[in-house]
Amino acid sequence: MKKIILAAALAALSSPALAASTDAGKYQIVLGDCEGCHGKNLAGGVALTTPFGKMVTPNITPDKDTGIGNYSAEDFRQAMKVGVAPGGKLLYPAMPYPSYARMSDSDIAALWGYLKTVKPVKNQINVNQLRFPFNLRFSMRGWNMLFFASAPYANNPAKSAAWNRGAYLVSGAGHCGACHTPKNAFGADKAAALTGAALQGWFAPDLTSDAGAGLGSWSQADIVEYLQTGRNNRSMASGPMAEAVENSTSKMNAADLKAIAVYLKDLPASKGNGGGATGIEAQMKSGEVLYDISCAACHDRNGKGSLIFPPLAGNPTVRQVRADSIVRMVLAGGKGAATAKAPTGPGMPSFAWRLRDTQVADILTYVRNNWGNRAPAVSPETVGRIRSSLHGS
Repeated sequence: MKKIILAAALAALSSPALAASTDAGKYQIVLGDCEGCHGKNLAGGVALTTPFGKMVTPNITPDKDTGIGNYSAEDFRQAMKVGVAPGGKLLYPAMPYPSYARMSDSDIAALWGYLKTVKPVKNQINVNQLRFPFNLRFSMRGWNMLFFASAPYANNPAKSAAWNRGAYLVSGAGHCGACHTPKNAFGADKAAALTGAALQGWFAPDLTSDAGAGLGSWSQADIVEYLQTGRNNRSMASGPMAEAVENSTSKMNAADLKAIAVYLKDLPASKGNGGGATGIEAQMKSGEVLYDISCAACHDRNGKGSLIFPPLAGNPTVRQVRADSIVRMVLAGGKGAATAKAPTGPGMPSFAWRLRDTQVADILTYVRNNWGNRAPAVSPETVGRIRSSLHGS
């Protein structure tokens, strides 16, 4: 009898239905970019710098002592969709439960089912390293009352199935607004969704159909290619976005990438992000000379880039209202995403050792106001601020 029961249990574990359920949950890991914050083994320990201090991501493996091994399915659903962990522990929105609240219960259940199969890892994390008084969790009661409403995504009947799927992914599991939507003084989303925001020393660009700083000049195919490979003939992912491409979007299926593109292309253009401002004449003259010396070999004198290096002409990252990302790239360098369809992640060296703050400002003012680009001039003070932050990180 025991052999029969064991055989039945083993058959159940290897059933196609269980395998399909596990695959569905694993795909939710991809959609939510869980590895980007919790690490490849999901044991946490990744530091997130916020305006209120440092948060360190928790262990979400099923370890019973340091992970979520003692959670029930309902405990997990409450944490994901309401922002409350077992024992009434209030979570901070660095864990983007305001976005996950829009996920369906079936997707949450699939994710939970997969997490139970992950190898447990013992890794004790001191998650809350925020400054006083932000480290007092009870303050989240007020935050939730003011800025959070737990409501699942509801389809817009006036839009296509692809549009609704894209909206569900962008606003839900993908939590794109966590980076790309500007925040108020309390760290909550402003009404101008996906119009670009500063975070962790970068500027997550405008994703609306704005023709200057946004995706107005991109086709749906351009967006799909960018999300799938980390680059296209208009831009290249860098910094946190390169990590998101490697861990998440490059592993999404074609239908979901197309759905995201359909949704983003339908967003109304933002107002006042980039465009309209011109560089200072002296900076433009100095910047042209410095650009020819330091940048033209890779990005070409006409700013069109090459097969490996991204164009600067018409590049939305270049044309954002804030220049944080491109200043950081010049000073610290960086590496593009390496994906299955584009395995070579092109790199850019650091120029901090040979360019002064005024020279970086002049180059970037020139780049931001040449070849059809129009964006605010970059000041040496901005470069100095970002240089100092890099030294302190």
